[in-house]
Amino acid sequence: MDLPAQPHLSQVVPSLLSALGVAGFANTLDLPDVSRACVLLVDGMGWELLAAYAADAPVLTELAKRPLHVGFPSTTSAGLAAIGTGLASGEHGMTGYTFEVPGVGVLNSLQWRVHPGGADLLGTLSPEEVQPLPTTFERAAAAGVTTSVVNYAKFSGTGMTRAVQRGSRYAGVHALGDLGAETLRALESSPSFCYAYHSELDMLGHLYGPGSTAWRMQLRQVDRLVESIVEGLPSGSVLAVVADHGMVSVDGTALDVDEIPALVAGVRALGGEARARHVYVEEGAAADVLAAWRETLGDNAWVVTREEAITAGWFGPVSDRVRPRIGDVVAAARGDFGMLRRAAEPLESSLIGHHGSLTSAEQLVPLVLAYG
Repeated sequence: MDLPAQPHLSQVVPSLLSALGVAGFANTLDLPDVSRACVLLVDGMGWELLAAYAADAPVLTELAKRPLHVGFPSTTSAGLAAIGTGLASGEHGMTGYTFEVPGVGVLNSLQWRVHPGGADLLGTLSPEEVQPLPTTFERAAAAGVTTSVVNYAKFSGTGMTRAVQRGSRYAGVHALGDLGAETLRALESSPSFCYAYHSELDMLGHLYGPGSTAWRMQLRQVDRLVESIVEGLPSGSVLAVVADHGMVSVDGTALDVDEIPALVAGVRALGGEARARHVYVEEGAAADVLAAWRETLGDNAWVVTREEAITAGWFGPVSDRVRPRIGDVVAAARGDFGMLRRAAEPLESSLIGHHGSLTSAEQLVPLVLAYG
């Protein structure tokens, strides 16, 4: 499975910082010089979904410039880290919604807990060690740029925030109104760089399905948010609206991995999520586990070894630090298939909308640009 040829999400912030004049970043997206820059990440807003429901988002549709691809896995933690480091998952190391950290166990990267349902790790597993590379915020601030993160107040100081958004002023917000207001306030100084985040479109896609009435009504609110920010952009500024992944509705072909003996034999731990699984195997069982997963899932998934996934470029360049976090076997769902764990992951398995895999519906996200 080849990844799309479009630019990668990780190129957005380096291009913006280069346009701001920050040395050490490449402007691979050929953006014009600016004195203020902001990224607004709308969680779950796929390129194909935006095209399908363009009537609900006229502002975004008119401003949309091109698609980006997000790499593997197409999931929030990897997308946030791509923004926060300017790198793909093989280097920043957030290789999934859940992934194994050697010596610790499987980490839920958004909750910073042992997965599934285990202890809080924030006091024992340092986010700065899990993701030790300098963030784009730290590098921009060191160059004299005023940096801000406009995100929900509840995420202040979380493991994910510390891992990929450290080095900036954190503006905690509560709703669309203060999200928009704080974003514009962050652009008052020059030079400045701002990152803002909206999560509810993704949440409603998970609960009701992407393209559902609830999802479409939320998309309309997102479009109005973007319109309001664009109207207030100061001179010399750019707003780049992106997303971390698209989404599909998983259908009735989904399997419960833990209920199929062939899929758990020789497996010591499972990571990832319903559309993208890391399979960590017992010593000496790799060949048997690979064969069993390939035979059981058949045409419903791409099933490869760690080395095959790395060679194919799924994770981008992979560092030695990150390599053990990738499953010995990696399974990426095709079509609308899902690899559920109803007992171990009851909430996640109950959702309609999912993401994580290599399909264009999940991989492609919009790059929307507006200038002040």
